Formats: sequence, structure tokens, C-alpha cells
Amino acid sequence: MMYFSPLKTWLILGAIALGALLCIPNALPAPASWVPWRTVHLGLDLQGGSYLLLEVDMRAVIKERLESLVDAVRQDLRPKNIFYQTLAAQPDQNRVLLRVRDPARLGDALDSLKPLAQQTGPTGQPELQLASNPQGEIMLNLSQPELIARANAAVQQSIEIVRRRVDESGVAEAQVTRQGESRVVVQLPGISDPNRIKELLGRTAHMTFQLVDEGANPALPPPPGVELLPMENQPNQKIPVRRRVDVDGADLTDARAANNPQSGQWVVTFAFNSVGARRFGDITRANVGHRFAIVLDNKVISAPVIREPITGGRGEISGNFTAASANDLAVLLRAGALPAPLTVVEERSVGPELGADSIRAGAISLAIGFLLVIGFMGTFYGLFGWFANLALVVNLILMLAILSLLQATLTLPGMAGILLTLGMAVDANILINERIREEQRAGRPPLSALEAGFKRAYSTIFDSNMTAFLAHVMLFVFGTGPVRGFAVTITVGIATSLFTAWSLTRLMVSRWYIRTRPQLLPVG
Repeated sequence: MMYFSPLKTWLILGAIALGALLCIPNALPAPASWVPWRTVHLGLDLQGGSYLLLEVDMRAVIKERLESLVDAVRQDLRPKNIFYQTLAAQPDQNRVLLRVRDPARLGDALDSLKPLAQQTGPTGQPELQLASNPQGEIMLNLSQPELIARANAAVQQSIEIVRRRVDESGVAEAQVTRQGESRVVVQLPGISDPNRIKELLGRTAHMTFQLVDEGANPALPPPPGVELLPMENQPNQKIPVRRRVDVDGADLTDARAANNPQSGQWVVTFAFNSVGARRFGDITRANVGHRFAIVLDNKVISAPVIREPITGGRGEISGNFTAASANDLAVLLRAGALPAPLTVVEERSVGPELGADSIRAGAISLAIGFLLVIGFMGTFYGLFGWFANLALVVNLILMLAILSLLQATLTLPGMAGILLTLGMAVDANILINERIREEQRAGRPPLSALEAGFKRAYSTIFDSNMTAFLAHVMLFVFGTGPVRGFAVTITVGIATSLFTAWSLTRLMVSRWYIRTRPQLLPVG
């Protein structure tokens, strides 16, 4: 129990040295960008910044899917000349309603729609369920498992796009995490006015290229297949745009803000992938002399006339941009379109002064708690108490090392967790010292008392720490935000305190005993 081989001794000392090495990045700036310089980040309550809670509009996800189904149904019925009275999406009932004009052709309509109903969704199961009645109505219902899977995919995609947009905007060390079923938390350290970020995140940024119906009169209701969309800079001006999307912005590979040398105006240049470039070239080649609308979130940015075929897969968007608005649009297009709109549910800001006060208060509480624990252990347990104090210092170093390795975010609850860990860390040493003291009072010789003290305290230490560890793991799994930070700090502290109390303290006591061979143990 008290014997340590040279290998085991060096492993313990090596772990401590590695921990000290991992703590260094927290005190020094990164020497180069390629160096893996991992540090503990400060949360908003310590550093200051902005907190945004966003919610994904699931109704928009369902509505978009149903509208695409309406187009698919129209395409499937056209070859057999099946006419209908009603074909409409009903988002409140998660279905598409079709009412054929001639009830006698209900069977033909069902046969035409069966391939559509057999298509699988995200879960690999049929996405639609067909139902009909003798009145000539067909209901295409979205299945519940597919709705859940589609909603989950929309949230995950939104998180990735939000993260890309925030990173592109230049905010350092921003955190984007999921909360609940349909919400996204965005933490922006050092950003006291998040309005520009909110504008970036609030836009769906779905860009399409659609032909303008030059024969439609904007003052009259649009004909079938045409919609009136407002100009972005002139909302009162309506442009008749064909509903069919000729080129989708999903095929964009790059977008940059640039200054046009001829006009001196800011523009956004873009580039397509091979599929988009081929499609863009075909459309512009077939429609020279006609207007081509660039539509972003159902608003027309510009509708220029196609002067010549654009076959290189590159183009530019002009629209009275400023440098900031051109750069923001480029960021949106590079990051991709959100699958659904995001709404701000909660917003709060923490000033840097309040963060500095929090750091100061937390540091003072940690220092006072640390000194009290050290004083208690040294007073009540003598030399063995000072062994425990040295182990406590190493425990803090290892905690900081692991948090740095994980690039954890330290918040006020996390600092409270560190302070709580100080008390928990010495619990193990108190149990060991009390056991050793009892064994010595029972008349055991020093070595036997040490062996028995460590051995009998081990099961109690392990059981108590494991129950606390499991409780805080559950707190991390089911908690959110600062609660998870608190749980991470405690779980890391439990692991390091077990190591220092059981291995490091025992090593120090063992080396001390071998060197001094005392007749009486100084346990206080």
C-alpha cells in the first residue's frame, strides 16, 4: 500500500508536470497561430458581452415542405390531365388538401400520387400518408416521426449556419449551443451592442435567381405561376417574378464584397459550383434581353437585363450597397441559408465593468476559501495537514489544466464550483488523517497505522466521490448554460481530488516515512 515503484513515482510526477505545462497558455499569449494554445475562456458574466436566445420557427419549416409538396402534386397530375378544384397546403393540419374536379377520376389521382407517397424522409420511412373520401378529396398527411426528424435537422442546420455567420462576422470565441427542442443560445463575449449580429442571424438569406414576367402588370393580380415581390430598397415598387426558381443560391461557393472600379459602387461578387454555373449559363443564354431577378428572402435586390450569356459561373450583385451592407450580404451568402427564420426570444448584455467586478469578487472568495482551508488543515493535522495542502495546490493546477485542455468556459457558477471543490478535495485527506489517527490510538505501529488508514479510508472516499460525480454528470446532461459550467467544474474537481488525495498524498507520506522512520506519526 505504501510502496511506490520508480515507474509509478515518475508517472505521478509526470502527470503533475504535464498539468503545470498545460496551465501556461492561460498566462501567456499564443506564440503563433499554428500552436495548439488551449486556454480557459471567460463567460459573459466575467468578461462581459451579449447573450441571445433564438428560436427556430418550426411552422415555417412545415409550411415550406408542404408548399414543395403542392408543386410536386401539380407536376404528378399534369401528365394524366387530372384537373382539380382545390390544391392547397394546410400547415395547421400538417397536410396538403387536393380536391379533384371529377370524383370519378379519384382513383387515377391516387395512382399518380402513390410514387410521391412512397418517397422516404429523414428517418428512412415514408414521409406521407394518403387518405381520400368519396367526395373526391385526397389528403397528403405528413407523418409525425418525419416531422420530428425534419424539425431536429432544421435546428442542427441552423446551429451550424449561425456558428458560421458569427465566425465570419469577426466575433472571437463566440459560443453557439442548442437549448431544448427548437432553441439556439448564442454567447458573444466582448460584444456590448449585438444589433448587427442580430440582423445577421435574423435573416434567412435564401437567395434565388428567377426570371421576371415582363408581360404581367404589377397593378393587377398576378397570373398563375407569378408573384409580386417588393424591391428591397423600394418596398412600394412590386416586381412580377415567376415562381419557378431557375438557379438556387445553395449552389453558391463564394461571395465577397468588392468595389466596382467603373461605377465606384460597392457590389457583391459571387461564384457558383459546377452545377450552378452550368444552370446559370443555360438560363442566361436562353434569355438574353430579358430581366433576371435576384431574390433574397422574398425581396428583389436587383432585376437587371441579361445583356449576354454568363458562362463563367461568376457574377456580381449591385443594389446601392454600402461597405458594411455589402460585407454583411457576402457573409450571409457564404454561410448559407437558414432552413427557417430565427426569432430573438431573450436578449441580455453584461458590461465589462460588471464582469471585472465579478472576477474580482470571485478571486477574493477563492483566495479566502483557499487560505481558510490551508489554515484548518495545518492547524488540526500538523505535518500531514501540510501534505494535504500541497496536494490541494496541485489539485488546483490539474483542474486548470484539464479545463484548459477542454477549452471550457469559466462562469461565476464555475468559480463557485472551484471553491466548492476546495472543500471536497480536503474531505478525502481528512478521512485519511482521521483513520490514521484512530489506528495510531489503537496501538498500531506507524507503518501499520499508515497502511490501515489509507486502505480503510479508500472505500469511503471512492463511494462518496462517485455518487457526487454521477449526480453532477446528470446535472451536465440535463442542465443548460451556467448550470453545465458548474457541473463541469465539479466533475473535473472530483477526478483531480481523487488523484491527488489517493496518489500524491500517499506518495509524499511514503517518501517522508522512508526518510525519517518516526516512532510516532505527526497527525495533529
